[in-house]
Amino acid sequence: MTDGLSTAQVLEILATSGNLLYVLLLIREKIACWAFGIVGSVISVWLFVDAQLYSESLLYLFYAALGIWGWLHWHSRTQRDNNPVVRWRPATHLLAILAASLLALILGQLMHCCTQAERPLFDAFTTVFSFLGTYLQISKVLESWLYWLIINVASMWLYQDRGLDIYAALMGIYSILSVYGLLSWRKSWLIRQRTT
Repeated sequence: MTDGLSTAQVLEILATSGNLLYVLLLIREKIACWAFGIVGSVISVWLFVDAQLYSESLLYLFYAALGIWGWLHWHSRTQRDNNPVVRWRPATHLLAILAASLLALILGQLMHCCTQAERPLFDAFTTVFSFLGTYLQISKVLESWLYWLIINVASMWLYQDRGLDIYAALMGIYSILSVYGLLSWRKSWLIRQRTT
């Protein structure tokens, strides 16, 4: 590659750029966010397999599939009811957290026993909670940004540990954007509450 960049580094830059554009457009509630998320996710799958973070590679494969669903779901909701931001009750969040924790323990144990995955339990927790966070964003649940803040901070360490420095930096940016996303979606939710 030119300028001494390896193929993996170029792909990491392309993937992180697509994923960053996804989050920026998601905060602004733009349906086009899903296209950038799909592209960034597909590229990321290869990078995580190469880094032996198999749960993360499954996560990004899932992101690509959810990107298609998110695009279709947001389009449908926009036509039906303008795709508003909603909130979950605390009991619903508690059930979701308990279910995700159980699934993460199972996935972590499977990855520990059946693969040479690095940090299998930690990787499994960030992966399963990312599945949940993505579902919450597709459903436009306000609190999704709180989940993402925690996931992004934890992922910064995981990626740094595996030598994926660009992804680690991206998670730092995502952490800041999670706060901005929470404030932006909260404003949108409050405006909707006043007009209904």
